[in-house]
Amino acid sequence: MSGTSERPRAAAVAAPDSGAPSVTERDALAMLDGTGFALGELRALTRPAPVQPTPAGHRADRDLRDYRAAFNAARLPMAVVDRRGTVVTANDALAELVGSERAELRDRAAADLVDLASDDRTWHAYHEVLRGRRSRFRCTRRLKHPDGRTLWAEVTVAPLPDGGTVLLSLSDISERRELHARIRHLQMHDPVTRLPNRTLFFERLSAALESSYDHGRTGRIGLCYLDLDGFKAVNDTLGHRVGDRLLAAVASRLTECADSDGHSRGGSHLVARLGGDEFAVLVEDSAGTEQLADLARTVLAALQLPFDLAGQRLSVSASIGVVERATDGTTPTGLMQVADTTLYWAKADGKARWTLFDPERNAHRMTRQALSSTLRPAVEREEFVLQYQPLVGMADGAVQGVEALVRWSHPQFGVLAPDRFIGIAEEDGSIVQLGRWVLRTACLQARQWQRDHPAERPLFVSVNVAVRQVWDSDLVADVAAILAETGLAPRLLQLELTESAVMGSAGRPLQALQALSDMGVRIAIDDFGTGYSNLAYLSRLPVSVLKLDGSFVRGFRYDGGAHPNPADETIVETLVHLAHRLGLTVTAECVETAGQAARLRRIGCDTGQGWLYSRAVGPERIAEMIGAGPLKV
Repeated sequence: MSGTSERPRAAAVAAPDSGAPSVTERDALAMLDGTGFALGELRALTRPAPVQPTPAGHRADRDLRDYRAAFNAARLPMAVVDRRGTVVTANDALAELVGSERAELRDRAAADLVDLASDDRTWHAYHEVLRGRRSRFRCTRRLKHPDGRTLWAEVTVAPLPDGGTVLLSLSDISERRELHARIRHLQMHDPVTRLPNRTLFFERLSAALESSYDHGRTGRIGLCYLDLDGFKAVNDTLGHRVGDRLLAAVASRLTECADSDGHSRGGSHLVARLGGDEFAVLVEDSAGTEQLADLARTVLAALQLPFDLAGQRLSVSASIGVVERATDGTTPTGLMQVADTTLYWAKADGKARWTLFDPERNAHRMTRQALSSTLRPAVEREEFVLQYQPLVGMADGAVQGVEALVRWSHPQFGVLAPDRFIGIAEEDGSIVQLGRWVLRTACLQARQWQRDHPAERPLFVSVNVAVRQVWDSDLVADVAAILAETGLAPRLLQLELTESAVMGSAGRPLQALQALSDMGVRIAIDDFGTGYSNLAYLSRLPVSVLKLDGSFVRGFRYDGGAHPNPADETIVETLVHLAHRLGLTVTAECVETAGQAARLRRIGCDTGQGWLYSRAVGPERIAEMIGAGPLKV
């Protein structure tokens, strides 16, 4: 803290030598009131007393001695500094603070005493006050006390009324800083695990991304975002106290894994609790994907070891989403979004595993999200079209009916098959509106074929119905209204529900199916043989048709060197006979070869559907098949 500053000093300004302290100046210097005293004319401290005192001069001398004594005895470190930045006089408190005698401080550079020259901004502001261009300057400095301890001081520089000097004062704010530090620590750390919380995590993440291009940095960042599997069950069964202990134990193991990996690679990782049972391990200056994968494996193995918590032995697992990428173009929000997506993948893939972010899989997810956001408006804009696949009689090869299959003519992604959007529609509820449109359009088309070919046997139309349509709408009323509107006979409408939906029917769904059957509408179980296959339900449900899943029919193949599976044929034959005994008809899906058709015909299957007969086509192509006799295969 000694020596003279190497920076240029402001030009000296001579102070006028006036007589005794003026009242105006004394009042102006009362700015220090509250520090233990009120200084009067500090300018007078820098010059000798009058040579020939008068009675008034005696009073001024006495006042001056009082002010000097107060200045020297003040507990607040202070110094009077001239316009050049050198100390004119200092009090004992400042001398003690810097470990020097008062006399030795005279003519020293004040900036060196309190480290005002350490940065350009502070240095400039300080000189602005010295030159009289700024009324006050205040900054915080970290100083070293002679006894070795570090203290934080608030430095204030303000001009004195004489116009030729400034007052430099210091206030010890170490306790305040320490209190603020403790408060910040509490605000930035989780009370249960003592780990950094979400706020501090994002603060560190932002800082890491901003400084990633500094010299010696890799320009890459990694994140392991994990969630405990089944933690809610621990809280619900054993209580939150045990749950908190488990979280603290998990935090300890995560910290050990992160420290071990960081030390082995010459760095450190941040472990944070982001909330609930979610944790994150931030890897700054990542060495690449393999480092993150190794860390994820280590964490997963560590968490799978049992925890002993005050007599409770618990085992948990975790799902981990792993992201590693270049920092260029990466934002905190963007990184957390892909980490959250990857964590969701790990859970969806079966939990107790780590999953690496996959851009291709994410692109599919983004496409799905785009479809979801435009699905409802697409129904209103009538972007959907229906195609129809013939249902052919196995005995005569004639078209008996058609299945209506919806397609989405998406303006961006082209024509989309049902498997691209039906699941989304069921999730967001738009399946009710879409299903109603499909049902009405299919019935209108079936009625139109009937009008156009009055002499031919009318085709029935089969429409797929989702379970949510039964729950979320009055399906019975919708069907009745559409049949009345279109004039289609109920016997010419078939509604298909999946086996899992029908077999679990009870309450309202069962009542709806019964009402539709009573109306004359046929009910078909789609993909039969892949779900519950609870045969007892077949005698209780108002079902007319079983549609055998295509996986059975594919086992009939002879071509391509593949040998047929005799078990598939036995199962199909058994199901067909059982269905016929119950008064049901059977449709085989995915019929692709003449050999399959022949064997199904021999078994006694009623109708077939598949590419052997026709792919799904437009309504005009179906019109050509009506009355044309057996389809050529």
